[in-house]
Amino acid sequence: MRNTAIGATAAIAVLAGLLAAGPAPAAPVPSAGKEPARTASVHGKARISYVESIDHDIRFAVHAEQMPFTRPLPPQLPHGLPTDARGTLKISHTVPGGATGWAEAKVDCLVTSGRTATLTAVVTKSHDDENGARLGISVQQGAEGEPDRLGFSWGVVNVAPEHVDEDGLLMTPQVGTCMAPAPFTTVIKGGFKVVHAEITKTVAPPEAAGHRG
Repeated sequence: MRNTAIGATAAIAVLAGLLAAGPAPAAPVPSAGKEPARTASVHGKARISYVESIDHDIRFAVHAEQMPFTRPLPPQLPHGLPTDARGTLKISHTVPGGATGWAEAKVDCLVTSGRTATLTAVVTKSHDDENGARLGISVQQGAEGEPDRLGFSWGVVNVAPEHVDEDGLLMTPQVGTCMAPAPFTTVIKGGFKVVHAEITKTVAPPEAAGHRG
C-alpha cells in the first residue's frame, strides 16, 4: 500500500469511518472468592498533533476488545491466536481549506501492556479505495497530568528503503497483526481508556498436542 498524499504532506495516508461493534460477549460467572477475568480493550476518540502536518485536523476513534482464539488460521493455528480481537477504527484527516480523507477499518488484533495498547485493523471502506490494507495503531493512556499519545503505521515509519516500485518510489511493507510503532504523536483533544489483561498461551494444534515422539 502506497502512502496517500494530502495537501503539502506526502507522508500521511488519510483513513476514517466507524463501524458499530457487535454486542459484547457474556461475562463469565466468577468462582467463589475470585474476581472475573479482565478483557483487554481500548476505547476512545481523539484529535492528535502530528509534527508533519501541525495545522491539519487529524482524528482517531477506536473501539476494540480482545477476543482470544476467534480467528482460525489453519493449518498451523486452527484455534487462532490469544491476541485475536474485534472492533472498529475511525481516522479522519482534514486539510485546512481542503478535503477530508476517510476510511473504515475492522480490528483483527489487540495486545496491551499497562496503559499502552497496540492493535491492527483492516480497511473495509475508504475515500481512495485502499480496501484490504492492514493499519497498525498504538495508544498510550497518559498518567495523571500527562496527555495521551498515539502512533500509526504510515507517514514517518514503515518504509522499505531497499524496495521501490516501477516509478522509483519507496514502497510501504505490509503490516502484520498487532504491529505498530511507538505512540509518537500527542493527543490534544479527547482521549483513550486502556484496560490491560495478560495474554494466554497459544492453543496447540490437535496433532501437536497428541504427539509423543
